[in-house]
Amino acid sequence: MSTASVRPRPRPQCLLMHDVDWRTYGRLLRAFAERPGVRLTYDRGALEIRSPLYEHDSDADFLGRLVAALTEELRLTVRGGGSTTLRRRKKRRGLEPDRCYWIANEPKIRAKRRIDLRLDPPPDLAIEVDVTRSSLDRMSLYAALGVPEVWRLVEPALTFHVLGPEGKYAEAGQSLSFPQVTPADLTRLLAQRASSDDNTLIAQLRTRVRQPPTP
Repeated sequence: MSTASVRPRPRPQCLLMHDVDWRTYGRLLRAFAERPGVRLTYDRGALEIRSPLYEHDSDADFLGRLVAALTEELRLTVRGGGSTTLRRRKKRRGLEPDRCYWIANEPKIRAKRRIDLRLDPPPDLAIEVDVTRSSLDRMSLYAALGVPEVWRLVEPALTFHVLGPEGKYAEAGQSLSFPQVTPADLTRLLAQRASSDDNTLIAQLRTRVRQPPTP
């Protein structure tokens, strides 16, 4: 394993290592299992260890609450996976999303206490808040793991990305999981967080979803 390199400011809470084998990655996952403030991303020998900032986790939490509200209002099944580690040894890739959800595939994992992507479907939706700008291409990792949809927040805009048949993401004008919702809808709510509390904004989303579609 080669010498680790620490990235300079403005991303001081990130460590990047090279030539890390899969077994070492697994040992580090176990070592950090009880430290939810540390996230590991692995891409074919490159390992990034980072500690999310408040602004990162705050935005991720808000977007997660929006997902919960949407599934409730639309009466969809859902199982949240939080920041559970998604990995495939065969692909030599792994990462921990900011939030992830099984929605259409929730019945397939309902009775599961552990997720094995060799057997189980990946989450239908992952949330990626890009505040510290990972040194690894996390979107390519989501694609390699087969996650159908990723919501990516790069301030000030939120974008939806849907996985195509060729195994690459394309930016989409509406959510695959929630066709009633556009990136602009949620970007507006995110922008209002500077002047309103989260519960008020989530109530606005619920009201909008309950309105009948315009003919």
